[in-house]
Amino acid sequence: MIVIGLDPGLQTSGWGIIEAKGNRLRHIANGRVCSRASDALSVRLVALHDGLDAVIRAHTPHAAAVEETFVNSNPQSTLKLGQARGVVMLVAARAGLPVAEYATTFVKKAIVGTGGADKRQVRAMVERLLPGCSIDGEDAADALAVAICHAHMAGSAASRGEQPSPSGEGRRDARSAAPGWGFARGPEPHPRAGFAVSRPSPEGEG
Repeated sequence: MIVIGLDPGLQTSGWGIIEAKGNRLRHIANGRVCSRASDALSVRLVALHDGLDAVIRAHTPHAAAVEETFVNSNPQSTLKLGQARGVVMLVAARAGLPVAEYATTFVKKAIVGTGGADKRQVRAMVERLLPGCSIDGEDAADALAVAICHAHMAGSAASRGEQPSPSGEGRRDARSAAPGWGFARGPEPHPRAGFAVSRPSPEGEG
C-alpha cells in the first residue's frame, strides 16, 4: 500500500509518500507545496490545489492521511488553515483516495510514544523509520509521520479482518493510541513494533 501523508498549511503544506508492505516501510518521496503571502487567498488555495494534485498524479498513492487542523487563539488564522485543509482533502478525494484524519497528538503518540513530542523528536523518529531519506523540512517530516501512522492503523485493522476507518480511527484521544511501537533498527521487528526498519533501496529515494 502506498500512502500519502499531508500536513495542511496555507503558506506551506507538507507531503510525504511511503510504501508499506506488511511491517516494512519504504520512503518514496516527500516535499512541500508553498504559496505566496502576497497573493489573494483564492490564488493561494489554487496554488495549493494544483501543487498537491500534481504530486498525487505523479506518485499514484492508494490512500491519503491528513493531520487535523490545530485551533489557535487567532480566529482568522484558524479559518484560513481550515480552508487550506479543505482544499487538501478535496484534492485527495477527487483523486479517488480514501482520506483518513488523525489528530496531531495521536500521531505523536503513535510515532514517538508521547503526545507532547516536539517537531525535532518527530523528525528524528521518522528518519529512524525511513533511513537514508532526505526530508524537506519540518512540514514534510510531519506529513511522513502521518503517513506512517496511517499505515500502522490500516495494517492493524487488516490483521483483525476489518477495514480501516477513514474518518474516525484517528480521532480517538491520543491516550488510546498504541503505547510507543518501539521500532527496531534491525531486519526483524521489535516485539512491540508496528514496523521493522528497512534499509534504503539501491535505486535511492524514489
